[in-house]
Amino acid sequence: MSTVNPAAGSDSAYAQYAFPSTGKSKNDGMGQADFLRLMTEQMKNQDPLNPLKGNEFLGQLAQFSTVQGIENMQQAMSAMASVMENDQSLRAASLVGRDALVEVDKVTLAEGAGANGEIVATRAGPVQLEVVGAGGQVVRRIGLEAAGSGPVQFAWDGKDGDGNALPAGTYSFRAASASGDASEALGVRMAARIDSVSIEPTGLVLNLAGLGSMPLSSVRRIG
Repeated sequence: MSTVNPAAGSDSAYAQYAFPSTGKSKNDGMGQADFLRLMTEQMKNQDPLNPLKGNEFLGQLAQFSTVQGIENMQQAMSAMASVMENDQSLRAASLVGRDALVEVDKVTLAEGAGANGEIVATRAGPVQLEVVGAGGQVVRRIGLEAAGSGPVQFAWDGKDGDGNALPAGTYSFRAASASGDASEALGVRMAARIDSVSIEPTGLVLNLAGLGSMPLSSVRRIG
């Protein structure tokens, strides 16, 4: 009869036993039935003069229970992640076709196409919006009035100051308060249609008309 030396550690004890193949790959982990069978063989073949102590037996059971608990938790987390991803996909689909307000000051437009958005005013008073072409020239100036601090809506029809439709290209927007002699640069937010939504490892990415791909975190409002 072969003997088992508990002092040699559970790993060396388990290595003395080989079981018939069950058809599983070598990478498969040991299941509960395999573990109990191994423990039974260990007890049957232990040295009667130096039997496995109760605390060692309980320690091996505890180790197996811990590993099995971690595996179960991983499976539960994977299932939860799958449910959250599916829910995120459904929410993303509902955004397509709506308008998003994004903190950018540049947009690519087709010929004669306009744009709209808002200026973030810091106080009441007149505000001036400038539309700048790709070459750096100001093609349109629009005067607005802020009732107080907060957003001021604007709309540009895609034409220059003489009413001529401007060619396709990339246009920048800059705004400033114009009260008194002081001038303060103001933030600009552009509105764009959500053409599609991508689910990336970092989260939702909105594909916006004229603006390209933007993370959901850059969106300030969805209309």
